[in-house]
Amino acid sequence: MAYITIGRVLLAKHVVFGYVGIEKSVLDWFVFDSLNSGCMTCSENTRQNSEETLIMYPKLVIPHTLAAGPGPGNTDPRVLESFASAGVADHMQADVVRGMLESKSMLREVFGTKNVHTYGVCGTGFSGLDSALSPILTGDTVVVFVNGTFSGIDDLAIRMKASSSDDLAADPFNPKPANVVTINVPHGQSVTGDIVEAALAEHRPMWAFMAHWETGSGRINDMQGFNNACAKHDVMGIVDAVSSLGIADFDIDDYAAVVTWASCPQKGILCLPLTYAPVSFNDRVIDLVRKRGCHTYVHNPVLAARHWGIIDGKDTETPAYHCTHSGYAVAALHEALRIFLAHGKSQKAADYEFYEKGLRQAIEAMGCEVTSNMPSLVVCNLPGELAGREKELVVGCRAEGFAIWPTLSEPVQVRVGILNQLTEAALTDIVGRLGDAMLKMGAKFDKNSVMNGLKSHLAS
Repeated sequence: MAYITIGRVLLAKHVVFGYVGIEKSVLDWFVFDSLNSGCMTCSENTRQNSEETLIMYPKLVIPHTLAAGPGPGNTDPRVLESFASAGVADHMQADVVRGMLESKSMLREVFGTKNVHTYGVCGTGFSGLDSALSPILTGDTVVVFVNGTFSGIDDLAIRMKASSSDDLAADPFNPKPANVVTINVPHGQSVTGDIVEAALAEHRPMWAFMAHWETGSGRINDMQGFNNACAKHDVMGIVDAVSSLGIADFDIDDYAAVVTWASCPQKGILCLPLTYAPVSFNDRVIDLVRKRGCHTYVHNPVLAARHWGIIDGKDTETPAYHCTHSGYAVAALHEALRIFLAHGKSQKAADYEFYEKGLRQAIEAMGCEVTSNMPSLVVCNLPGELAGREKELVVGCRAEGFAIWPTLSEPVQVRVGILNQLTEAALTDIVGRLGDAMLKMGAKFDKNSVMNGLKSHLAS
């Protein structure tokens, strides 16, 4: 047997499968000659290293918070249970496949559509949007309507997809291709049908894009006006429904000129982030992808649909492999959709409108100016004595486990949401915490009066 010396460690060696290995008998007994400071077996050293690692990296414990911002919302415990209790099963196991096929059918109910290519994209809301935008190719003409942070990110993604290689080389992370026109609508204002009509009449694009609800500013945009203008000018519409799906009562089949819709898992659907982002493509855009393709495999609208049992434009009970899906994520999505449909789309929308009205009235009674019109989110300016301290308020609330948000673009405002908080107790808690935080910073209002007003609304 040959020996080697590494530093002060004497080791025996032999070759195992072409690699230099160390015999277990030697590993168990070799010693460190550390200047007479003592000796340690290899197994003892391993244990010490393991203990040091656990000390260096303590176990991560993420506390429960009251998610009272634009999203994600607090996930229903039944969804968490479904996720955590799912067995270890591969992506083609019979129960996982059943979950995907049934979720596909339930998503069609949620969207209000007969579109065959309706399913979930693995990942976040932006994963769904990336799939929705994938049919846009280099040189395509697009008009994009921006009125907040998230439609602004959508706009960037579209410019990247429609850019030439020269456009990307000129500015890789913020390309400005001439074939994409961005219509900027001021923060706090909605995209109207008149704005869409004027832009499409002038530019005559192939595609038009709009966010249904812009979470960055809390504004609802004119869906009917967008659809009508797209139909009039034979433009293919794409809609970001990240914040509206599962909250508003609408059927996408009522908007025939919109060829593609994309949403997210963690807002209206109230599944977990990083599970499945709902998407729906009509036949017109699917035919286009079949004709000229797109620059992606994983987010290809036709190829991704195969694992959901959508092959050659038809439902099938035998999916084809596309990528490795998660049985845990399938279980969570399936349960979230069951809960949503049991509640009822119309009832859920009515509940959001009722509770948002109570939140809005309470926040106005605290002296704030509300500038939003979304039924799941209130965006407001603080009263004069707190003006300019929006981030201070948010940071203080979040430190107490009350997760509200500022806006992510100018002007800085405060965003308070009610995703999955559709109970009297939850709304009372949100209003009470916000009121206490503002009073602590020096706001001037009568909290008892605010809470009594909320109580009267909830009793109505």
